Amino acid sequence: MARIQDAGTEVVNAKAGAGSATLSMAWAAARFVEACLRAIHGEGGIVECSYVASSLTSLPFFASPVRLGRSGVEEFLPLGALNDLEQRNYDTMLPELAGSIKKGIDFVQRRAEKQ
Repeated sequence: MARIQDAGTEVVNAKAGAGSATLSMAWAAARFVEACLRAIHGEGGIVECSYVASSLTSLPFFASPVRLGRSGVEEFLPLGALNDLEQRNYDTMLPELAGSIKKGIDFVQRRAEKQ
């Protein structure tokens, strides 16, 4: 679990301070855009993970597999069964993610009020 959480730092350390994990983010963005373009052009069965507004959990936003289609997200796919360790980590993560979501929403609202 810690290795996943610290993946960006691991990339920076592997590069010996000569860069950041930007390439990883760029690759993920390119992959998602390519999947969206394929779906828009009618290819079916395209599933990617996406952090979007959904009702899969008690939180207003969550990362989960989604089925993409011509109009965007066509279906939110279930998370699937969790083993005991995954369930404990999920339960521990929810309050932390809720706090991060609140910070993001508050930030956007403050910016909107300034305009």
